[in-house]
Amino acid sequence: MDETDLLLMAFQEAPVGIVLTEDRTIRACNATFARLFGHPESALIGQSFRLLYETEREFEEIRDIGLAPLRDSGTYSDERLIRRIDGTRLWVRFRARTLTPETPLARLVMSFAPLPRPAAATVALTPRERDVVSGLAHGRTSKEIARHLGLSPRTIEDVRARLLRKFEVRNVTELLTRLTGPGISG
Repeated sequence: MDETDLLLMAFQEAPVGIVLTEDRTIRACNATFARLFGHPESALIGQSFRLLYETEREFEEIRDIGLAPLRDSGTYSDERLIRRIDGTRLWVRFRARTLTPETPLARLVMSFAPLPRPAAATVALTPRERDVVSGLAHGRTSKEIARHLGLSPRTIEDVRARLLRKFEVRNVTELLTRLTGPGISG
């Protein structure tokens, strides 16, 4: 086996999903990435990243979250829920590095690593609960989440309180800790 074959094998079998995009179109991905999302590798190449989001709005909002850091430092990282082809959700550590800082989305390398969580029962989240969890995971306050979603802060507080009861936790830190990992469906 020559060095090129070894590099290709390392890329394909890396313990994290790796994808290269150009203007939000998938140009290359490894087998781990395809397995994470539940798609055949061949079905992903040439597809818009939109394929991996439920709504156009979600697709656009997620893109905008990391643009400023990508322009400033060339990298961005967060934790997020991803949607698999079967509709289930998976909590992952997302990392991105732009190869073109002046236009961050022109060529981007991203990785997706599943986050483990204790063996808890699978819990379904409503779309509104997913929106609130996403905002909390990005460190936003209830007022910021409300403004972002076009809702009242009281509505966000109600959803937040419902999530704390649903997961039997005392605060947002415990909630996010409980939610990190597979087993969340939407």
